[in-house]
Amino acid sequence: MQRRREDPGERQGWRRPDASMSLLADLFAGRALDPGYAEAAARRQAAEGEDGAPDPGHGPGKDRSRRRGRLFRAGVPAVLAAIGLLAAVAAAEVRRSEPVAASQRSRLVAEIRDRTARTDDLQRRVDALREQTQRQRASALARSAAGRQAREDVAAAGNAAAATAVTGPALVLVVDDAPREDAAERRDRPDEGRVYDQDLQILVNGLWAAGAAAVGVNGQRLTPTTAIRTAGEAVLVDYRPLSAPYEVTAISGAAGGPEALERAFRDSAAGRRARLLEERYGIRVEIGVRDRVRLPGAGALRLRYARPPATGPGEDP
Repeated sequence: MQRRREDPGERQGWRRPDASMSLLADLFAGRALDPGYAEAAARRQAAEGEDGAPDPGHGPGKDRSRRRGRLFRAGVPAVLAAIGLLAAVAAAEVRRSEPVAASQRSRLVAEIRDRTARTDDLQRRVDALREQTQRQRASALARSAAGRQAREDVAAAGNAAAATAVTGPALVLVVDDAPREDAAERRDRPDEGRVYDQDLQILVNGLWAAGAAAVGVNGQRLTPTTAIRTAGEAVLVDYRPLSAPYEVTAISGAAGGPEALERAFRDSAAGRRARLLEERYGIRVEIGVRDRVRLPGAGALRLRYARPPATGPGEDP
């Protein structure tokens, strides 16, 4: 059996009838429930005026309000000064970085132009050496009947692979972006007036289907493995960037010459696409015939992974 703490009233056998109501009795009697409450009441009575109203210039609440006001008035100018200092530093950094960015951009543009000019010069030298090699090879093969047959086979393979230069009358398509004033009218769709890589793909495939024997874009010969892609705002043909206007040249390989090629192209889906680009999007598409056009041979295909099989002594190649 557990013991419990006994109350003194229980030992005497008597309890006050109002013992359970002592808290309410103290409240109605005006007695303080805690010494802290009594101290706070004394301070409040001391701060009151003669008429019993509290002094508006004293008291803990008023002191705290005054301290907050002083801190606020002192802190706002400091915060504004810090913001102004940060803004001034940021503006100075921007002004300081602008000339550096402009100089770096101009240096990069100059380097790109220099490298492009060097690449073009090297390409011209390669074309000249390739033509010289072809002439020497043709002269050597013409000395015998077997050589002449081999020359014909090499010429046919070279034409199929676009490795040899081609000259003759051609159909020329000039495709250019829409004028700026027309693009300004389509402010919500400003890119609709630009020529995309897929537009050139459709036009080139249409020329092949119409009977073209050789096709070039801006003087660059297209091969069976040529890719026309885009990178940002530039159109790439075999990873070489081209800019508008785009001149698509097609030398006819069928009877009737470039005139027959033009009729077949205009009646094809690619011809309808060209008219759509011109009528709906303002893209300039001009189709004409030239009497003599020369398309250079394309570079040799470089095999990155395929290799001829290795043959040992006594093995068939």
